[in-house]
Formats: sequence, C-alpha cells, structure tokens
Amino acid sequence: MARPKTSNFTVRLDSQLKADAENLFSDLGMNLSTAFNVFLHQALIVQGLPFQLKRKQPNMTTIAAMKEAIELANDPNAKTFCSIKELMEDLES
Repeated sequence: MARPKTSNFTVRLDSQLKADAENLFSDLGMNLSTAFNVFLHQALIVQGLPFQLKRKQPNMTTIAAMKEAIELANDPNAKTFCSIKELMEDLES
C-alpha cells in the first residue's frame, strides 16, 4: 500500500506552550505532529473546531457579587462613606 504524501506546516508557538503540549501528548503516547493531525482529522469530521469556543464566564459567586454591587450602586438608601476612617469607624461600631 502506498504511503500518503505528506507536506510540512510550520507553526510559531510560545516555547513553554510547546514544551507543555509535548509533555502532555507524550503521556498520551504521541508526539506533537501526531496530536496536530488528530486535531485536523477531528475538525474535518465535525466540520469545524472539535471543541466549543466560549468566553470565560465568571462563577456564580462572582456573578452574585456583581449583581449586589449594581444594586448597592443604585440604592439611594445604601450607606456611603467619605473616607476609609469613616468606613472603619462604622465597621467597628
């Protein structure tokens, strides 16, 4: 059986990213070239990227804190302070 023709493809990578990826894929029994070929085959199978792209979302605690901050900023009855000293005195009372 004839071996398929291959071609070279050069990619610039951050050195640490490359080293980390090589270590990961080595643990999985392949080199970086094989891993990249697996990625391309999967992209062709799914006709797109073989993973979902998402913006990083804040966790529920952060979302709750953001909502609380908006509510406090819009609350005319919320306590306000003119200085750190005034805030600290209120906290200590």
